[in-house]
Amino acid sequence: MEDFEAYVNAAWPRLLRAAWLLTQDWHRAEDLVQTVLARAYGRWPRIRDGSPDAYLRAMLATTYLSWWRRRWRGELPTERLPERAAADGALEGVELRHLLAGALARLPRQQRAVLMLRFHGDCTEADTARVLGLRVGTVKSHTARALAALRHDPQLRALLTEEARR
Repeated sequence: MEDFEAYVNAAWPRLLRAAWLLTQDWHRAEDLVQTVLARAYGRWPRIRDGSPDAYLRAMLATTYLSWWRRRWRGELPTERLPERAAADGALEGVELRHLLAGALARLPRQQRAVLMLRFHGDCTEADTARVLGLRVGTVKSHTARALAALRHDPQLRALLTEEARR
């Protein structure tokens, strides 16, 4: 199965990014990708003939939704507060990505999975519904609710309003 190994070497960054969008944690994202690849290995002869990226992104979403592990949400004490963003705006993109990642993490798991498949995986509503075992209307409502939550997130709004004033 040398072609599986070659595919994994080429696709690893794409799959890891998709998994990170779901988990918001690089370590859990790696665990998720490894779990999916282990399951896909036995099915590789069938998977490689179709669209392996789409199939594996779908597996990422369904595996992520079936994981029962609870995410730890405790605080980590620190001796010093983190530094503020540079006044010259050098870190604005980083800050925006960080706030967006936090806003995505606050979404319910299914909404996050729908957004990952729709916008990162470039799946249609029908494909997303098929992958997640939902109705198309449910995919539409999850998408609408998730995007509304992101639009109304106070931290994102504050940052974007501040940038609009500049």
